[in-house]
Amino acid sequence: MYALRVKNLIKTYRNGVEALKGVDLDVHEGGFFGLIGSNGAGKTTMIGIITGLVNKTGGSIEVFGLDRERHLNRVKKHIGLVPQEFNFNMFEKVQDIIIAQAGYFGVPRSQAIRDSEFVLKRLGLWEKRDTVSRQLSGGMKRRLMIARALIHKPKLLFLDEPTAGVDVELRFSMWEYLKELNQSGMTIFLTTHYLEEAEQLCRNVAIIKNGKIIIHDHINNLLASLEEETYVIHVRDTSAVNLLENYHIRILDTSTFEVDLNKKGSLNDFIEQLSQKGIKLVDIRPKGNRLERLFLKLLKD
Repeated sequence: MYALRVKNLIKTYRNGVEALKGVDLDVHEGGFFGLIGSNGAGKTTMIGIITGLVNKTGGSIEVFGLDRERHLNRVKKHIGLVPQEFNFNMFEKVQDIIIAQAGYFGVPRSQAIRDSEFVLKRLGLWEKRDTVSRQLSGGMKRRLMIARALIHKPKLLFLDEPTAGVDVELRFSMWEYLKELNQSGMTIFLTTHYLEEAEQLCRNVAIIKNGKIIIHDHINNLLASLEEETYVIHVRDTSAVNLLENYHIRILDTSTFEVDLNKKGSLNDFIEQLSQKGIKLVDIRPKGNRLERLFLKLLKD
């Protein structure tokens, strides 16, 4: 079954701006889907329409086989949303925010109290349950947004830039939790500017440009389309690296440099040339952010 089917989705604002221009999109149940695009490409507008916050101009939306127009209340119960902006009451306590959200979806208060304890503990917020939310750090507020979205146990979770503004350590811990949710059967729809985030988490990715989907494929297929791979090379000394011929090299420090290798060439050939030039190899690894290079290439086309 498809968790989400979007057909010919159109959104034209009153000022004439066409935010979405006939978008078609399918997300399989249990998938981890990533939508990538520049600011203003239409990502947030699409999520707003799907979740019922924004009116569409045309097209159709189905969530788990339910038409969003005809079964809006049932569809909303299947959906959890983590928006970009903090939109909870800054003067309410953390656990009260979660319990109130559960009540909005008809969850009995006694159950909401039990469920809130579980989700707050899992997101590292239980010790802050009686704290007024405005006193939380930015990262904790972001986790509170996720906890609130999960309290009614949605089947489809929308995350609009979920790790924006959080530190690297927290980002990685949130990645692990999202992976666990997905592995438990939850379908996740992610928009992000951190392209390594999509590469780490998503199985299928679409790139949106000026309100149109320009590519939609399995992430492995997208990455395989790159003609070059960038490697980070650690050596004893980079002083002789300039002796290497026919390679695009960027020296980072006295023992590290990057090199772009064409997939038609051979990594073994490059390593052999290092040896021939007397350059002692310590370590070699592919550089991340391959998806970012593909994204930038597609936006230029």
